[in-house]
Amino acid sequence: MEGEAPDRGPDGTADVLPPRKQARRIALARPTCAVFGREGYARASVDALAAAAGVSTRTLYNHFPGGKSELFRAVVTWSSGEVRDAHVAVVRALLDPGRPPHPDNLERDLAAVARALIDVMVEHPDHFALVRHIHAEADHVPPEVLAAWKAAGPGPVADALADALAALERAGLLDLHGDAALAGAHFTALTSTSVAQLSHYGVLPLSPAQTDRIVRGGTAAFVRAYRVR
Repeated sequence: MEGEAPDRGPDGTADVLPPRKQARRIALARPTCAVFGREGYARASVDALAAAAGVSTRTLYNHFPGGKSELFRAVVTWSSGEVRDAHVAVVRALLDPGRPPHPDNLERDLAAVARALIDVMVEHPDHFALVRHIHAEADHVPPEVLAAWKAAGPGPVADALADALAALERAGLLDLHGDAALAGAHFTALTSTSVAQLSHYGVLPLSPAQTDRIVRGGTAAFVRAYRVR
């Protein structure tokens, strides 16, 4: 219908591609993630990206006619999708709405969620190097790429966390003051985001003791602010 957004493939392409062509694009995009993570969007050269993918620059342009911008969007959406799935799985497994924690275990269980979210960052260093550059180069990254990244990764994860916290509110454990999304943002800011920023998204890893201190302190602060009185 007129005005509707076009269908998109898993790498953010405007039209859903045949499976073989889509798989080929992702196979080419995957090894360039490390280059973008190391050099950033502005500094990464097409020659270096083609070399990482093991193809000529001409072949790269054949698959990504929009050049570096289109390739970067494919990398960002593919990588964000993998990390998104891992993060959402953590939230759904550890905050199962059908099995809310005992009130005495609320803080413990929320801290376990924060630690698991941080573990995902450790397990995907190339992706979070990419995220670090996205934040640093937001004025150079094409706006449509920023939008695709948010839609593919941070947005759905934030929605899943907000839904899980809303379930805890329905169970009588939290009072989210009418804004589950904001409560979720506060939770991540106090825990996993703090670790990400202090470690420069994993470039300079924190010690286990430092991470534990942030998680325990941040979770305790969140529970103090949002526990049902």
